[in-house]
Amino acid sequence: MLWSDTDRSKAGRAGRINLSHRAFERLVARALAGLPEEFQSRLENVAVLIEDEPPADMPDTMGLYEGIPLIERSLEDTLLPDQITIFKGPIERACGSEKEIEEEVRLTVLHEVGHYFGLDEAQLE
Repeated sequence: MLWSDTDRSKAGRAGRINLSHRAFERLVARALAGLPEEFQSRLENVAVLIEDEPPADMPDTMGLYEGIPLIERSLEDTLLPDQITIFKGPIERACGSEKEIEEEVRLTVLHEVGHYFGLDEAQLE
């Protein structure tokens, strides 16, 4: 199952902030660490990646969940790791300050983790 988040885009804002990959990675790690323990402990078999840009056919996508949501799995499934990808470029383009980037990373991580737990777009809004 593939979920993307494109409706929070504010592309085209002036004054783009470009964080280093390492600084952006720390924001993603902080967002994951900020999840309540009951959710952190259930995040299993999921890789969280950071890419500079999303696929060309999804230019404003800030995050992407790929996998089988937790609520749809059976005990008999043999699963490859699910994947959450956070896209640095669209987030930086949508934000005018480092504080905005930090908040957008947090929201995007929460959104994609929500998909992992089986929530759809309507439930996440």
